[in-house]
Amino acid sequence: MIFGHIHNPVQSPVNNAAIKNSWDELTRKKQEFAQCQQGIQMKPSRFSGNSTQAIMLALLIACPLNASADNTWSYHQESDRLTNRTYSFVQSPIPPRGIYDNMKLEIVCKENKLQVVIDAENLIASQGSNFDLEYQIDGKTPVTVQMTTFPDSKRKGYTTEFAKRIADDMLTGQTIFIRVKTMIRRVLSTSIPLDNAAESIKHIFADCGIGLPNSESVYTLTEFEQEFSRLSPEQQQQVLAKIKKIIMETR
Repeated sequence: MIFGHIHNPVQSPVNNAAIKNSWDELTRKKQEFAQCQQGIQMKPSRFSGNSTQAIMLALLIACPLNASADNTWSYHQESDRLTNRTYSFVQSPIPPRGIYDNMKLEIVCKENKLQVVIDAENLIASQGSNFDLEYQIDGKTPVTVQMTTFPDSKRKGYTTEFAKRIADDMLTGQTIFIRVKTMIRRVLSTSIPLDNAAESIKHIFADCGIGLPNSESVYTLTEFEQEFSRLSPEQQQQVLAKIKKIIMETR
């Protein structure tokens, strides 16, 4: 964060050493200011004076704007260097440092195919290897899907098979919590807000020629699993029998 000259109309003696120390401490704590709206509280400064107060006021004014930008899903279009074909993707905001692991989620439309990509700062698995990703929308039942690392990366994986299901589920909630089990038995986790993700996801659907689900009539597999688990064993058998009958009749 860069600040211009702050004019102080009050003409008072200036302590050069105090100002230098104030700037040094503000530089050291710039990460804390960037995360102020995640509930991280600043320690009280031991310095006082008109110049320091003016700097603190400027930081407090700028901080909400930065926090708001950090929670924004962004839409991008790029060109594949090998095929020269344009593809599009939406990318999740960067999680706050120190609270969760640094992972980003992407929904990609490439060659008219939908992908969900997880991009981590830490090792997930060796190139081209399968791994499990567990996600939870708000307080709903967690869902586990299998993903695969890219041939040239140990920190980035994708799924095409479960991409539509994940994207549809994301349209129904406010937050997605993600947990990844790595090859060294470490668990990576992050929580990503979905407040402004819907429009970006719909844009990707349009790029891939995918119709939007009707929120008034669609009954997702996640909802079925959640409600099915509440039934008694006898009721579950009855439901399965009816489903089997429906499937046989539609063949």
